[in-house]
Amino acid sequence: MSRKPRQWYKGARFHITARGNRGSDLFYDDADFEEYIQFIRWCQEDMPFILHAYCLMTNHIHFLLEVKSHSPGEIMKFIQFRYAKYFNSRHKVYGHLFQGRYYSKLIDTRAYFLAASKYIHLNLNPVEAGICSKPHSYMWSSYPCYLSNKESPILTTKALLNCFQEPKRLRYRAYIMQGGGEAFVDYCKEYRPQGS
Repeated sequence: MSRKPRQWYKGARFHITARGNRGSDLFYDDADFEEYIQFIRWCQEDMPFILHAYCLMTNHIHFLLEVKSHSPGEIMKFIQFRYAKYFNSRHKVYGHLFQGRYYSKLIDTRAYFLAASKYIHLNLNPVEAGICSKPHSYMWSSYPCYLSNKESPILTTKALLNCFQEPKRLRYRAYIMQGGGEAFVDYCKEYRPQGS
């Protein structure tokens, strides 16, 4: 039986996750993280999309992205296929690096857009995993870019920051650090990506 095609349209936003096959690591060192980010950049040049937030964990990734003229599937195939080839060649391993297809959830409201960004920047990821005590200290996340004027070649902060009044960065930080909030709690109940 064939798989049901995923729905998408120009301007659609998605929370996307992908994990290592059987929970195995996707990144062994900083060079791997840097190479993955380079593949994101190349993909944006080839088939433009907007990356609103991301977090690269050792064995899984999170994106909050907005598509333009290419589907999330085309974008993920570009990045994952090239990264898997690089990883297998560099580390002299064989077989599937990623566990099945990526997982995605359509973000269809402003509240979910904000909740997904909080989920990516705070709830599960480096803080909960015990990698760091504060989300802004994790270098493979987009969160530090939201707290400073630091530019990222792959990230667009404008849409999320525009959800807040001035001073936008301080208000976004307060939103991330505050308690759950109804939209966030609902988001976590409805959607805890597989393997994260």
